[in-house]
Amino acid sequence: MLDPTLAPCPCGGGAPLMACCGRYLDGREAPPTAEALMRARFTAFSLGDASFLAATQAAPLDGPLPAVRWERLKVERAEAGGPTDATGLVEFRAWSRVGRRRQVLHEVSRFGRRGERWIYLGGDARVGR
Repeated sequence: MLDPTLAPCPCGGGAPLMACCGRYLDGREAPPTAEALMRARFTAFSLGDASFLAATQAAPLDGPLPAVRWERLKVERAEAGGPTDATGLVEFRAWSRVGRRRQVLHEVSRFGRRGERWIYLGGDARVGR
């Protein structure tokens, strides 16, 4: 079995999970940027961590997480969303598999601050193949 501290982070950042998004998911640190939160949320979706997702978005979760296997993430662009900004925008593509069907989610996500922490406000999404 692979040591979870050495497993690559699902967000594709290149670092092991615990040195990348794992530190946000376990509460040791808050993501410092909107992009870091978006990557951590992708990782949370990949790992089925509904509590992290609920804690990092403005609206309540709409029921249980869908049975989707998230495979890859590519950040297309990030606007604002830095450590001193109040809002940010991140555009990304996320590849997934539902059963045997592959999908690509293309979303432009909006983020804002709740106190010192970033939260997901919503996004404009399209799903394709």
